[in-house]
Amino acid sequence: MLRHRGPGQIQFWFIALGVGIASGLAAIAFRGAVEWLQTLVYGTPDVNTLHSFAEHLPWIWVLVIPVLGGIAVGIILHVATPDGRVRAVADVIEGAALNDGRVEKKAGIASALCSWITLSTGGSTGREGPVVHIAAMASSWVANALKVDGITGRDLLGCAVAAAVSASFNAPIAGALFALEVILRHFALHAFAPIVVASAAGTVINRLVYGDVTEFVLPGTTTVEFYLELPAFFILGLVCGLVAVIMMNAIFFADDMETRLQKRLGLPYWLRPAVAGLLLGGLAILYPHIIGVGYETTSRALTGGLLMHEALVFAVIKVAAVSITMAGRMGGGIFSPSLMVGALTGLTFGHIATGIFPEVSSAFTLYALAGMGAVAAAVLGAPISTTLIVFELTGDWQTGLAVMVSVSMSTALASRVVDRSFFLTQLKRRNVHLAAGPQAYLLAMFRVQGVMRKPTDDNAADEDACLRMIEQELYVLATATLETALPRFDKSGVAFLPVVTMVDDAPVLQGALFHVDALKAYNRALAATAKEEHR
Repeated sequence: MLRHRGPGQIQFWFIALGVGIASGLAAIAFRGAVEWLQTLVYGTPDVNTLHSFAEHLPWIWVLVIPVLGGIAVGIILHVATPDGRVRAVADVIEGAALNDGRVEKKAGIASALCSWITLSTGGSTGREGPVVHIAAMASSWVANALKVDGITGRDLLGCAVAAAVSASFNAPIAGALFALEVILRHFALHAFAPIVVASAAGTVINRLVYGDVTEFVLPGTTTVEFYLELPAFFILGLVCGLVAVIMMNAIFFADDMETRLQKRLGLPYWLRPAVAGLLLGGLAILYPHIIGVGYETTSRALTGGLLMHEALVFAVIKVAAVSITMAGRMGGGIFSPSLMVGALTGLTFGHIATGIFPEVSSAFTLYALAGMGAVAAAVLGAPISTTLIVFELTGDWQTGLAVMVSVSMSTALASRVVDRSFFLTQLKRRNVHLAAGPQAYLLAMFRVQGVMRKPTDDNAADEDACLRMIEQELYVLATATLETALPRFDKSGVAFLPVVTMVDDAPVLQGALFHVDALKAYNRALAATAKEEHR
């Protein structure tokens, strides 16, 4: 029934519940595994105060731990992945758009191991990236077992991601909206109910393990001095948008620089994470705040436990640490670091704003809360789900207007400088263009050989005409996509193009791609996408 009638059947909701429970358990297990290994490696009695404990460790141990972690990560990636790259949220988005909701499994398992080691040995990233990809692998297994179509596969993927995010952060509303806004990138009603069911399942699992508590505890209730103070939050949003852009570009710049240095020095790519670990260890000796997820520092920012110069310095150092970790291909996510950088940015801004206008200002910790949401929303390109996740992480629903204003300004600014979000810009750098929507990326889904007419087909192209065109080098490879072929039609003005394969550097005719066939395939794909998003 699911195969032929799609996810509208009530049975799909029970499958969504099962996927949600499995993904929620996987997220909790990953979090527990990170905490266990951190305790084992650093010897801390409480991972929530890891950086305070690391301040008193021998400096050589703080230096060596990330290096050892980097060596382990490099070996795993060398053995299990073809490109030495850790899979994360961007790969899940690509799987939803281009691969019927499926993601890689072998490389995904290796990536989960690498992220586990990275987060446990001083890597300065977050756990949401690996958790999302682990959940995506679970949904891919279910989708393949049921042999479902692309629509159902994507809905299963959304269910798994929602449950994983909800279980990780005890944020059921944000988990559901994150799956729709970031992963599926549409809000189709047919997907909403099962995704909510899965998200609720993930939240229940979190609360059974950790209780109904928020990640951060704010000092009392904060209020906004309305009207007079709102312009300050507009300005904060713009500042946070700039900070988010700087943070994203710093990561990409570090990645490019490290790639060039690696090639110039002839360094094996499996040593790349170890070099990054060495740099991180050196930073951690002076600034142990960069170790791991960084919730302790984030919490101190939200409660006003940092001075202005401390918040400013920690924000700069955290951006450097995240750039080193990700450029070193060590694994982990970007969401938690963006929360920390945002809280530190907001706290710095709050110290300045309340110092200049103390008579019309609320608590400067409110600026830390708004900044946390603003930077994270700009990095993720997800203003709705990020706004909600900030509320659910803190339990403070009284300051919604301040957070919403800051988030809207930061995302409006950042989305015009980068390709909508950190994840979509990552994909663009791999030559996968999803930001412009289906009309831009659907062409890349069709191989020429799947649309061409073979010489034995009815209404096939004239063989002599094809050979003459090949002599004029007017042809297209069978392995090419319509994204490559259609511009050639526009430039040449012909009705068809010969399709060839290269044998000993010589083109061998396989068939012909007709312009009308390519346009029909593209139109059917657009119609199917529109139907899925509006049903």
